[in-house]
Amino acid sequence: MAEAFIYDHVRTPRGRGKKDGALHEVPAVRLGAKVLEAVRERNGIDTKTVDDIIFGCVDPVGEAGSVIPKASAFEAGYDFAAPGMQISRFCSSGLDAVNLAAAKVVQGADDIVIAGGVESMSRVGMGMSGGAWIMDPSVGIPSYFMPQGVSADLIATKYGFSRDDVDAYAVESQKRAGKAWDEGRFAKSVIPVKDQNGLTILDRDEHMRPSTDMQSLGSLNASFAVHGEMGGYDAVGIQAHPELEAVNHVHHPGNSSGIVDGAAAVLIGSKAGGEALGVKPRARIRAFANIGSDPALMLTGPVDVTEKLLKRSGMSLSDIDLFELNEAFAAVVLRYMQAFDIDHDIINVNGGAIAMGHPLGATGAMVLGTVLDELERQDKNIALVTLCIGAGMGTATIIERV
Repeated sequence: MAEAFIYDHVRTPRGRGKKDGALHEVPAVRLGAKVLEAVRERNGIDTKTVDDIIFGCVDPVGEAGSVIPKASAFEAGYDFAAPGMQISRFCSSGLDAVNLAAAKVVQGADDIVIAGGVESMSRVGMGMSGGAWIMDPSVGIPSYFMPQGVSADLIATKYGFSRDDVDAYAVESQKRAGKAWDEGRFAKSVIPVKDQNGLTILDRDEHMRPSTDMQSLGSLNASFAVHGEMGGYDAVGIQAHPELEAVNHVHHPGNSSGIVDGAAAVLIGSKAGGEALGVKPRARIRAFANIGSDPALMLTGPVDVTEKLLKRSGMSLSDIDLFELNEAFAAVVLRYMQAFDIDHDIINVNGGAIAMGHPLGATGAMVLGTVLDELERQDKNIALVTLCIGAGMGTATIIERV
């Protein structure tokens, strides 16, 4: 059976997902084109040899709809022979795009696939695509639908994480991200976004606040208390988990993932595909898995999918040198570390989405690239990447340097 290798990865900086954010003037199709252009130029790709382009996009509507990777390929000047496909599994979409690309390569269907994702959250707001889970009571009631922030607070309550715990984690994320940027750890993978005149619009993650401290976070009100208490979602959570008497609301913008714009691309291929391009593999994709999890807790899927993936791959936690878990909310990572007794020194070592932001469809590909760069920096071998997902799911991937 063929193996799937990672040959390269790039991402844009993450721009603040508001109208005054640096990337607000750049539509999603153009962000996607920027990373496609970079992958082509860095690897000397004759784009008629690209077997597929797979992008995650969580809200593929309006200007972000209609198979955005194909539209981005048109804008990037790719050969018309390069097809495109758009997928969504909420927050893991970018990682699932990579996994799907790897599956196609392993099966022998493709030799060169560019996988990743894009989201312009300042232009196409989160949740714009709607859906039955959110809007249809016949779906939402049996699945204990509630806003994700209430689920994050439910996790914190159930597993004993205080406001100080989640705030302290957020402060550390900011410090790590600031240090990573200052030390140039993202230099070889982050490409600047430029305008039509070649002037740089953004070359650094815009959402970060490295000076964040416990005092500044302590001044913020919990974001989801009104949803939980007045909106009735606390009662939904307690109905699902009657062992809890009340929900302790601890999350706010400072310890939750930032809303941002961005895109990422990963070059996946077979051995023959890489040889044809004249590029060397940086890592192989050893295994990946998906799972459904408790829909009320919603964001504990990374624990469940990690257990599944390690069992299916015949590996153990001790085989993993580094972990990368998307920081959707601080309690998500704290629960993961608690469940597996993982030291903070080997997980999210360069900070995460609390500091740098979470461009939904792109994040999975971004965190995969981040941990690959970190494996190389530390001269380590194996990493596990995972994300929590709306509606109660998890995706995880194990990569190994070659």
